[in-house]
Amino acid sequence: MKMAESNRLGQLYIAPGNAGTASFGTNVNLNPTDVVAVYDFCKSNDISLVVPGNEDPLVAGIADYIEQSAEKDGLVIHVAGPSQWCAQLEGSKDFSKAFMGRHQIPTARYQSFQLSQLDEAADFLRTLEPPYVLKADGLAAGKGVIITPSFDEAMATLQSMTDGSRFGKAGEVVVIEEFLKGIELSVFGISDGKDWKLLASAKDYKRIFDNDEGPNTGGMGAISPVPFADEVFMQKVVDRIMKPTYEGLVSEGHPYKGFLFVGLMNVNGEPFVIEYNVRMGDPETEAIFPRLQTPMLDMLQAIATGQLMDCDVQLDSKTAATIFLVSGGYPGDIEKGKEITFPTTLGHDQWLFHAGTKQDGDRVVTNGGRVIAVTSLGEDIPLALERSTTLASNIHFEGKFNRTDIGLDLMKISHS
Repeated sequence: MKMAESNRLGQLYIAPGNAGTASFGTNVNLNPTDVVAVYDFCKSNDISLVVPGNEDPLVAGIADYIEQSAEKDGLVIHVAGPSQWCAQLEGSKDFSKAFMGRHQIPTARYQSFQLSQLDEAADFLRTLEPPYVLKADGLAAGKGVIITPSFDEAMATLQSMTDGSRFGKAGEVVVIEEFLKGIELSVFGISDGKDWKLLASAKDYKRIFDNDEGPNTGGMGAISPVPFADEVFMQKVVDRIMKPTYEGLVSEGHPYKGFLFVGLMNVNGEPFVIEYNVRMGDPETEAIFPRLQTPMLDMLQAIATGQLMDCDVQLDSKTAATIFLVSGGYPGDIEKGKEITFPTTLGHDQWLFHAGTKQDGDRVVTNGGRVIAVTSLGEDIPLALERSTTLASNIHFEGKFNRTDIGLDLMKISHS
């Protein structure tokens, strides 16, 4: 959507796309992790910029393959995304924790274990206070973190993860770490491999039900900016986390290019890293990008070509409130193919982001768990939320569900 607004855009292709992206470009039946097929498509269609949207193609090495292949073929194709080596920051929890340790970046105490090390894992768990945090080392679609209240449950969970029955290969190595008590937020940076800038802060809501109850999801909503991420807190984030992260990657011979999503815990005003993601992530993207006043294509081009310092990145000072509408049964078993009806018009500074949708003739139908994200801007959290809640109520499909408490915790903090 934001890319399509640019008058510099020639042709926009989206792989694989959905019913929403079809309004802004051409959907292409390509698997983004098939880096050879993606490169061949780029060659055939004179594409000059590739923007990997999620982690799988980055971990598969799409940035390295396309740029190296283009150089061999005498073409200029830039990728706005990090190398396969850098993508390990998200692709392996064990890798990212070890990186943080090497560069003194504050994070929870941890150790990693396999199925053959359950006795050692039990010994480490006994050094921690409950609840216990268990993370699948590999990619698990944002659902690979389990928090358990008791030692026995932690051990049973560890068994089911490391034997492959819970997350497959992604869970064969498990990071066990101490539980940090605080409030979560995400901070986003952009880098061109030489320089970097802060982009924005956001807070997402992972649990399926109000009051943060029920199983984890990919995200049920988000608020940006985060009111407690004030100048003092953000300076700590810059000095202790962002700067040593980017400088640490350069010092190890792997400068970072692209978006960097840092999941943080604010523990009594002190930031600790929970995780890295090597791209923008839902639903924070749907709350941050509507605030972006710099042309998206200009920013992406600057990231990809090493010209970030020449790009003036500006964000609207208004608050964005995003609410995800999901299918009944999510994050478990869901039914697809439910017709979606939309309001005829959107208000100013309001957007609908399609996720699990597809075109079925002249109908748009559900095609996944998280179906549509609704975003509105407002002068503050209450006004933005009121607009998004009203818009969400005017979208209908069988089994539709959404949380009704997105941002309410931040309103309490901002008024305390």
